[in-house]
Amino acid sequence: MGKHKDLAGILLLVIIGVFVPFLGSISITYGFNPTDVDNWLKIGSTFGWFLIIFAAELFVVYLYFTLSNRFAEKKIGKYKP
Repeated sequence: MGKHKDLAGILLLVIIGVFVPFLGSISITYGFNPTDVDNWLKIGSTFGWFLIIFAAELFVVYLYFTLSNRFAEKKIGKYKP
């Protein structure tokens, strides 16, 4: 179970590490008033969509590597005595 806690911690750290430059670039490009709640809602929804799209992309990459690994193991299995 410790392995999964470590992985969750690393993923949380990566998400926070991605949010900081994202917030900075949004602030520089469009201006950011931290007292306006509407700005926070827009940034939150934009970052949420970013995370959903990023998760879909990671799933496709994971699926590709899993399938390619299975095919490679089958090919290697043919050559084993």
